[in-house]
Amino acid sequence: MESEGGLLLPLFHEHPMMPWNDLRKGNCCGGYESQSEGYYCKICDFFVHKKCGNDELSQFIDHPSHPSHTLQLRHDKGGNICDLCSRGIVNLCYRCEMCDFDVELGCAKYPPPDVIDNFEMHPHKLILLKEWTEFECSAKCGRDDCRFHYKCDECDVAFHVDCVWHPATDHPTEVNHSYHSLHPLKLLTGEPPEYSDGTCRLCGREIDKELFYHCSSCNFTLDMPCVLNPPQKSLVDPKVHDHQLTLLPRLDSFTCNACGLKGDRSPYACFDCGFMIHQECLCLPRVININRHDHRVYRTSVLGVVDSVCGVCRKKVDWTYGGFSCKRCPGYVVHSKCATRGDVWNGKELEGVPEEEEDVEPYVVIDDNTIHHFSHIEHYLRRIHGNGVLYEDNKWCSACTHPIGLQSLYGCMDCDFSLHHKCAECPKKKWHVLHNERLTLVTNKKQEVFNCYACRQESNGFMYKDGNRKLDVLCGSISEPFVHPGHPHHPLYYIPVEGETICNGCKGNIYRTDISCIVGDCGFLLCFQCATLPQVVKHIVHNHPLSLCYGEEDASGKYWCDICETETDPNNWFYTCKDQQASLHTKCVLGDSGRLMPGSIAKVWSNCYKVVLNNSVTRPFCRKCKSHSKYPIYLKFLGTSEKYICCSFLCAYVWG
Repeated sequence: MESEGGLLLPLFHEHPMMPWNDLRKGNCCGGYESQSEGYYCKICDFFVHKKCGNDELSQFIDHPSHPSHTLQLRHDKGGNICDLCSRGIVNLCYRCEMCDFDVELGCAKYPPPDVIDNFEMHPHKLILLKEWTEFECSAKCGRDDCRFHYKCDECDVAFHVDCVWHPATDHPTEVNHSYHSLHPLKLLTGEPPEYSDGTCRLCGREIDKELFYHCSSCNFTLDMPCVLNPPQKSLVDPKVHDHQLTLLPRLDSFTCNACGLKGDRSPYACFDCGFMIHQECLCLPRVININRHDHRVYRTSVLGVVDSVCGVCRKKVDWTYGGFSCKRCPGYVVHSKCATRGDVWNGKELEGVPEEEEDVEPYVVIDDNTIHHFSHIEHYLRRIHGNGVLYEDNKWCSACTHPIGLQSLYGCMDCDFSLHHKCAECPKKKWHVLHNERLTLVTNKKQEVFNCYACRQESNGFMYKDGNRKLDVLCGSISEPFVHPGHPHHPLYYIPVEGETICNGCKGNIYRTDISCIVGDCGFLLCFQCATLPQVVKHIVHNHPLSLCYGEEDASGKYWCDICETETDPNNWFYTCKDQQASLHTKCVLGDSGRLMPGSIAKVWSNCYKVVLNNSVTRPFCRKCKSHSKYPIYLKFLGTSEKYICCSFLCAYVWG
């Protein structure tokens, strides 16, 4: 150890260390002291007690836990585990390179005793086994390993070393803390006193019952993190506030100016202008992308937009407080807490990062009826207007794989390539509520079969993709507000809910993804599969197009599906032909493979199948359901003439 100009220049650390006086855990001996005078490296958050740095920290030691070899002091950055107590090693340890044996400094200075005979959880003596054997810890700590452990010779119990023993200097019984100078804080274990609220005065977290510090005279409690690394008493940060902020370590109700939410303790306050802020709001980002909006949003100290709602939770915002707003879209604002939620923001701060202007337009306009679409660069596409009467059932959209039907389309005059007008307008990149990164539209020319994250259906059309997150073009195109003819009175939004919910369309359980109405007690919910059902379809059992019906609440009598010849629940959505009074199950009309392109080759696992229309007089026999296929699409095993699958697509693997 050398000292130069007041700085410590240790042999085991790569940076000079400055004098420091703070209550911190020493990376030297692994212990805490009430007055921790020592040396500190801000670069690495590395602290050494002065006495250890000057006198007690030897470069080599002989340790009773490893008598075979001498242990050398090492600066560890790999997150190793102490082979004695199983605790993580922070920065310093003693190591035997020959045996790959590590001992943290606390265990090096205060090695665990060979025998413990006063452990409150067990009446017999516990013997330290200095060998690696598998065991189950009787303290029910939930950890599995085979390191050193204590074992009872009289009965079959065993404990991790750190479950029954701690170094002697691990925690002082009494500390003088800078945020409570009136009295010392005493170390307590177990349940907090009855008069206490059981939470930390500074951070508000629930007290860890194993160890905490408390002053009974003032009912002042601190958890271990706030004892060891308390927040700064004052700070100046122009990105947070124009004036100096001071921490008020007391119980007091306030409204945070940064997020507009209530707080009940220890805010940072400005004595010049009355500004108050949660401790956790100090680190709010300045510029971010959220998955609910196409543009960046910027943090502002005052939203200033009257009678506006949050773009995430759809609740009214208080315009006098801070939040996030869009500079391009007047009136678009988001609560600070909503914008930085884990399911909304990707965690990237964009302040100082140039915004790239990317071309997201999917096509170039050639003339009033002609476009050049990025998915079909070989030829131009001509617009063909649907007349709303003649159903086009011989053309399929290459993007969504649904029949063109009654809709307008863009078609290629030179080859069999078609796009619905709406599908042709899907942007090449977009944000989506189900992913925190921007998705890219992939044309999937090889017609790879994928499972849509939103509706859980297999498709081989276009997909919106980022990494392993894939959405078919129908689910990927849903944006807020979403207007559906099944609920025309109110727009729908993606509002995550706790637990299971029931879809109003299929009456099935929704576990993760739904779109809901936020008006009053309406309670209308849709799963993505029902939200993207085609409004008009054709089926071989009817000559006329079938329309999606959104339930007949006042229906009386029995309804029957002409396809499966079983009863239909009129309260569920179904397809109907008004002229013939039909009520057909949506699954019977569309089948399990309704999002696969007819004529394509679908590969599942190691098997390949041809996607075939079920439009012949003789229906094929399905190997899975043991009946003639009733669905509009079935899968034919390549290289055979009699193997077919019409049911769940994943069964193609089982029955291959």
